[in-house]
Amino acid sequence: MRKTTALRAAAAVTAALLTATACSSRRGQDAQDTAAGGACKGQQTTGITDKTVKLGGIYPLSGPASAYGTISKGVAAYFKYVNDKGGIDGRKVEFVVRDDGYQPPKAVEEARRLVEQEKVFAVFQTLGTPSTAAVWDYLDQRKVPQPFVATGASLWGTDDQHPWTIGWQPNYVAEARVYAKYLKDEKPDAEVAVLYQNDDFGKDLLGGFKKAVAGSGVKVVAAESYEVTDPSVSAQMASLARSRADVLLDITTPKFGSQALAADARNTRWNPLHIVNNVASSAAVLRPVGFKNVQGVVSATYFKDPADPQWADDPEVRTYTNALHRYAPGADPADQFNAYGWAVASSLHQALDAMKCPTREGLRDAVRNLNDVKVGMLLPGVTLSTGHGDDFPIETMQLMRFKGERWQLFGKPVDTRKEFGPLTK
Repeated sequence: MRKTTALRAAAAVTAALLTATACSSRRGQDAQDTAAGGACKGQQTTGITDKTVKLGGIYPLSGPASAYGTISKGVAAYFKYVNDKGGIDGRKVEFVVRDDGYQPPKAVEEARRLVEQEKVFAVFQTLGTPSTAAVWDYLDQRKVPQPFVATGASLWGTDDQHPWTIGWQPNYVAEARVYAKYLKDEKPDAEVAVLYQNDDFGKDLLGGFKKAVAGSGVKVVAAESYEVTDPSVSAQMASLARSRADVLLDITTPKFGSQALAADARNTRWNPLHIVNNVASSAAVLRPVGFKNVQGVVSATYFKDPADPQWADDPEVRTYTNALHRYAPGADPADQFNAYGWAVASSLHQALDAMKCPTREGLRDAVRNLNDVKVGMLLPGVTLSTGHGDDFPIETMQLMRFKGERWQLFGKPVDTRKEFGPLTK
């Protein structure tokens, strides 16, 4: 897949920041790295011992995408819960969280700190397409695993030059396919207006949607982009409203998702079916708009919503809720971003258990050889599978509609691998 301009720019930022001190730092730092013996001879054991494993995460705890920062609380709560149960294969997890403010240069700085100073075993969870793209060359050069990045860019599963990086959540093309199938089945003559973030995240989902509806009666009749530094999307929403489209596809991050939903609610002369992408579907995004103003909004998901009564007696949801109250008392268990954190941490637990060697190479290989792995927080029918040329762990999603004060699942899970074929490299 051809890298976009933004990804090339991110790579350039990385190179510039790293080159300045690479020679002076590598000699001293590499001397502190450790390697395995025996059957795993020569493989890297930096950050992992028989008793501990040290992981680093990079999140926007501040800045325009700070709503995502709470994901780290869900992750940390999971690891604290597991540590109290004896750890992962007897190893206690140390989870070091750094803040990049959703700024790629800052992500590079924090990745270097985690690798060269904190000596982490893996950089688990870099959040956002720009930040992940900014650091993956560096982590690849240092041979540090970057598992289950918190971004659905299709590049993480189609690029074959970065074996140390892999995604987790359904890629944006897979998500777009779910919405395309829904409209082709339910509104085959739909006219769609699109609001999208002007970066690889927005373009990836929009491009996937256009390709998935090609040849059908569903048409994109208007599209407006915004920059993550923009103060609002009011002008874009006003322009889209003039299209009189009967569907609004909302490809935004939380701050702008709230703004778009609010603008849609205020404009009583335009009432499109509002589809909001998964990464802006949290109750934390909808609540400021007022639940009464987001009735009927559609999205898609792949993990259990702790606010949904159907999971009230689900063992994993109950464990998650109790653990979050205990280990992250200020975090809301009903916030889907916290549940996301728990689910992805649980998935990493499975990968760590599956390592043939307790090494960085062992983790790199384990995440690319997952065979129908079940994770308690994922929806029934959704499992982790990689290998045989498919490096996308999750490609199944189910539609949901907001009703009352929560999301309600409808329809059946859509396995986009079977429905559309695998997303190839």
